[in-house]
Amino acid sequence: MNQLQDTAEKIRTMEIRGAGRIASAAATAIHDYVKNLDAETIQEFDDKVQKAAKILVNTRPTAVSLPNAVWMSVKHSKTNVDDAREEIINNANRFIKQADYALENIGKIGSKRIQDGDVIMTHCNSHAALSAITTAFEQGKNISVITTESRPRKQGLLNIKHLNDYNIPTTYIVDSAVRSCMKNVDKVIVGADAISVNGALINKIGTSQLALAAHESRVNLLVAAETYKFSPSTIQGEMIEIEDRPTDEVINPDELRDLPYVEVKNPAFDVTPAEYIDLIITDAGVIPPSMAYFIIKEYLGWELGDID
Repeated sequence: MNQLQDTAEKIRTMEIRGAGRIASAAATAIHDYVKNLDAETIQEFDDKVQKAAKILVNTRPTAVSLPNAVWMSVKHSKTNVDDAREEIINNANRFIKQADYALENIGKIGSKRIQDGDVIMTHCNSHAALSAITTAFEQGKNISVITTESRPRKQGLLNIKHLNDYNIPTTYIVDSAVRSCMKNVDKVIVGADAISVNGALINKIGTSQLALAAHESRVNLLVAAETYKFSPSTIQGEMIEIEDRPTDEVINPDELRDLPYVEVKNPAFDVTPAEYIDLIITDAGVIPPSMAYFIIKEYLGWELGDID
């Protein structure tokens, strides 16, 4: 349990960050936990697994990849401990393998939507979005990228290092320069922390600002998202919780000590309505936002009756 709790703490503090990386880390933690889990009965085993699963799931409330990865890993149909252990280990291994495949496939599919000469704007640090961009560049397309700094955690710094390693010309801008720079952009490509059944996107705070600016400038907004980032719980109208991060990510607490009438808000995500999204690039193919339910049903195996 100590190792699993260590992974949970790294996810909570964003030492492990990015929806895809969080999902794979959680599946790995479940795999390692059940491998050596001591339990005399299947009931004891299930109770311990459920407790471990909840520890992981409760670390980050918004990124739906996390609960999807955990529940897809721990789900089993066995009646004895050894068989249940084996099924969960196989589930976790399968999820990790599929996650790697998903990134590669999104790169191949997404690169087809990028044209030679395109200037692409991106926001936050999405491995799925970067996979499409770098694959297009490796195909010989002459492209360049504009990336936001993505405050307050400045995930844009990860982008410029990654893109620089590929020799891709990149411009780093402050978040508030999005509208000003949009006139030079051909496409916006962002990742996803969650996609609801109606096709709305939950992603890093500031994504909706990008979407509005792109819509105003008639620039296509593409979302790169693995199928496990779609949210089954939204089928019956459950809202995806928007995580509020600690205020010390924004401002030093010492600076607030003599400002009793000042409140600091640090929402980590915002919601972009489906009507501002042109296409969603998934590992299963390219879909319009209106087909989000199809992904949930066909690729996650969830239907209306499955939701508690």
